[in-house]
Amino acid sequence: MLTYTIRRLVLAVPTLLFISLVIFLLLELAPGDPMAQVPLTVPPEVKEKMREALGLGQPVHIRFTKWLHQFFVVEPMVLADSLFGTAFAEGNQRVISWQTRSPVMDIVIQRIPQTLWVVGVAYVVAVLIALPVGIYSAYRQYSIFDQAGTFITMVGFAIPPFFSGVLAIVIFSVQLGWFPSIYNTTHVVNDWDSFLVQLKQMILPVMVLALQITSQLSRFMRASMLDNLGEDYVRTARAKGLSERTVVLVHVLRNSLIPVVTVIALGVPAIFGGAIITEQVFKVNGIGHLLITAIQANDLPMVQTLTFIFAVLIVLFNLVADIIYGILDPRIRYD
Repeated sequence: MLTYTIRRLVLAVPTLLFISLVIFLLLELAPGDPMAQVPLTVPPEVKEKMREALGLGQPVHIRFTKWLHQFFVVEPMVLADSLFGTAFAEGNQRVISWQTRSPVMDIVIQRIPQTLWVVGVAYVVAVLIALPVGIYSAYRQYSIFDQAGTFITMVGFAIPPFFSGVLAIVIFSVQLGWFPSIYNTTHVVNDWDSFLVQLKQMILPVMVLALQITSQLSRFMRASMLDNLGEDYVRTARAKGLSERTVVLVHVLRNSLIPVVTVIALGVPAIFGGAIITEQVFKVNGIGHLLITAIQANDLPMVQTLTFIFAVLIVLFNLVADIIYGILDPRIRYD
């Protein structure tokens, strides 16, 4: 397993380099001009100097090589400087946002906590709810619980977040007045009372996101459990006198989790990508909102960096899913 992991990490390097090149070229071909939002009163010669300051006058291959150096060399040195108090990155230019004129990674680090508070918690809640619901629905197939769960999950998966989010605001915020309709990203948690305020403003966006994620995961879990409940090894385990709890929660569940692990692992990068629609509905100033504003402002360094980070996370969690396969099923070996 260690050899396989090292081999996959080595092969990930050219894969990520190719992905970064594709992202860079696609953004280069995209229409739009970063100078479009500059006031018309600014003289053309000043705009040209601004373009040169942003590096837009350089050839494509020079800009791409420069971005690679900044992302893979300069930014890790900045991280080392912040952790150990060194000065490796001193004098090196970082990846700068065209929109804010500040380092891209500093802005990303500022937005990640807001995204994790909402999207990360929603994902954990959804997994904790979806797995037991899927397991029990499969074991009690066609029962009232299974039929009710099937109906709720189908509705939850079919309703888009921009509708369920607005509906939740109308019911729980406008009509009942229980929760705030807008997420306050400036709120600081430093004591128990402030934590309760944070918890209260998280409930609506977390509920909307968790409903959709739970609907998807519970259906996968139910289908996987039903596939394994009829296998020969289940009848053999029951014939040996094993308790029903051991048969279902040890033998069947372990094999059923293998395909579900893929869905869960590949859903983790979406946490860091943010829930774009939900963040827009509840005004959560997270990564998803940052990506939307960067696209609208034609901020290519920000869009390129964010999309590449998402690609890195997808490649990484694909590897994590493969490793978990080997843990859940000893028959899977990567020789």
